[in-house]
Amino acid sequence: MFDLINPSKIFHWIEKLINFINSIFFILLIIALTFALVLSPPDYLQGDSVRIMYVHVPSAWIGLASFTVIALMSILSFIFKIKNLNLITKSIAPIGLLFTCIAIITGSLWGQPTWGTWWAWDARITSMLVLSIFYILFILAHKLIENEDKANKVSNIIAIIGLINIPVIRYSVDWWNTLHQPSSIKLDGTSSIHPSMLLPLMLMLLVLLLYCALILLMKYKTEIIRIKKKNIKRI
Repeated sequence: MFDLINPSKIFHWIEKLINFINSIFFILLIIALTFALVLSPPDYLQGDSVRIMYVHVPSAWIGLASFTVIALMSILSFIFKIKNLNLITKSIAPIGLLFTCIAIITGSLWGQPTWGTWWAWDARITSMLVLSIFYILFILAHKLIENEDKANKVSNIIAIIGLINIPVIRYSVDWWNTLHQPSSIKLDGTSSIHPSMLLPLMLMLLVLLLYCALILLMKYKTEIIRIKKKNIKRI
């Protein structure tokens, strides 16, 4: 059943998906930026600095979600020995690191006018920094370890250990007294964010997810080409 994710069978679908995303990406980007920068109102306390949220929050979500996917795929790779999953996680990791760093940087820019400081060893901020370290270790395992099977095993272990940090990030604002505000968006319908801000936030999330998908597909395609050139049998 795992033959469905064989790289050789989905190569042409990658091309189609890349072309589709390219055809709609810039249109959606313009719409999202218009809502985020022009149509959405300033916050009654934070003013226009609240607009940093439209990049900060989706970036943080993507950083957390990417590492969660990497860790879960690493577990599956250990159990079922599906080598292609390592190819996928290797492609996701740089994207997750990028957006985790964006979340940390934009959080610092947002925190200065809001909290009066660029950085604090706050539980949420510190755990996000720890997440970026796990990403770096994961990527370095693939870069520095020449034996591919060993690199996959080491990176999988790093990802599985790093999974412990995900609930710490998610619930840090509930477990400890932190500078970081509690979650404004909740799945139980008790979200405190106004619809005029929620819409541009969701639009920016959609645009950034499309960007992630585009980079992931291009990275995955590059890895497939590299494997074919080296005649490495993965599946």
